Amino acid sequence: MKIININFDFLKWHKHAIYISSFLIFISLFSVFTKGLNYGVDFNGGTIIEISFTQDAPIEDIRNYLKNNNYKKLSVQYFGSDKDILIRMPNIDTANEADISNNLIDNLNNKYDFKLNKVEYVGAQVGEELRDQGITAALIALLLILIYIALRFEYRFSIGAIFALLHDVLLIIGIFSITQIEFNLSVFAAILAVIGYSLNDTIVVFDRIRENFKLAIAENTKTIIVTNQSINQTLSRTLITSLTTLLVLISLIIFGGEILFGFAFALIVGVIIGTYSSIYIASSTLLIMNVSVKDITIEVDQEKP
Repeated sequence: MKIININFDFLKWHKHAIYISSFLIFISLFSVFTKGLNYGVDFNGGTIIEISFTQDAPIEDIRNYLKNNNYKKLSVQYFGSDKDILIRMPNIDTANEADISNNLIDNLNNKYDFKLNKVEYVGAQVGEELRDQGITAALIALLLILIYIALRFEYRFSIGAIFALLHDVLLIIGIFSITQIEFNLSVFAAILAVIGYSLNDTIVVFDRIRENFKLAIAENTKTIIVTNQSINQTLSRTLITSLTTLLVLISLIIFGGEILFGFAFALIVGVIIGTYSSIYIASSTLLIMNVSVKDITIEVDQEKP
């Protein structure tokens, strides 16, 4: 079997990558602070109505009917099967939620024959608590990641990993802010999954960099050469993992329906950005902080018997 040695000079453009990423992060933050996120019922509060039909639910007809009757920003999607429908109605501060949901059910009853399974109201305060607790959980996770990598590698490696993760999260949130795709708990769960995916990819690259540093101590090889070599050595693993993951996610976004769209979309964006950040952001941070082969010398000496 013929082995193909890849020796692509990724870090030739590492400064350009930093500039581009910084610009994209600026655009993302600008959009978040000006447009905000399109929070779903999970975070913003509102009413959830579950109804069932004896036959396949006419979901497109229901969507058009509600739209034509001035029910704005409603989310209508299948729930469990083609006969069950979930209607999400956002919180309206100037109106009584119970009256609106009752009127909506009455209007649907005049046109369709269905069974009402459940009506749930999520208060705005509960939504804010979920949002705040989610942000707190993410920050705690980042702190624990920083501590772990600092102990596992060298403290500057942990800074590079955190920069890469923050880069991924900010860009995903920015894309959701720009596109105004609904941001709900499933999307937040996808972002946490992206953090784990991107971190795993970054640690694989960092581990290879550290091993190559140890081998290059005698030659005192430049950091950029060792880092570039390490990225090329892990490239096949990175691309295969990313491509196989993307195949599953593309299937979800095509066949999963509206209820899985935000989740699958966030993961697709996260996998692409996470692969990019593992190669350019995390590794470029090591170069910016002047991590060198000599920094690993002490660790190697300690490992000797």
